[in-house]
Amino acid sequence: MIEDDIETVESGYEFLLAFAAQGRPAQKETGPGPHARPTIEGMAVAMKNIASALSGSSDDFEKLIANDCRNAGAALGFILGQDKVGSEMVDNLNASIHLRAVLTDLFLYSEVLKPLDLGEGAAAGGVETYDASKKKN
Repeated sequence: MIEDDIETVESGYEFLLAFAAQGRPAQKETGPGPHARPTIEGMAVAMKNIASALSGSSDDFEKLIANDCRNAGAALGFILGQDKVGSEMVDNLNASIHLRAVLTDLFLYSEVLKPLDLGEGAAAGGVETYDASKKKN
């Protein structure tokens, strides 16, 4: 399901941010973790799934997401091809414009996939409005 793949990419990125902040030297991943490689592998599979699911779409934005997933997937594959993975490498991956494009694409796309909450305060059409005159002090 595409929602699961989106969640894998988004939560994987959060893990990679924390991993990069740990200052781990580039080394073979053995012993107690956490290790970045399994997360990167999961993200790569999820991006392939998303690209496959959306590449045949007639929607321009879905085609863009598929293309961005392929581009970011190339960066993930490059990292996975290295013998040693460390925090600095992961930090540079996190900063990659290709990975960031996928994330922002998926954040926007996820908002479209979520059902709207039409609870109290929601305007017609499902758009939440802000009324400054009702601001709580």
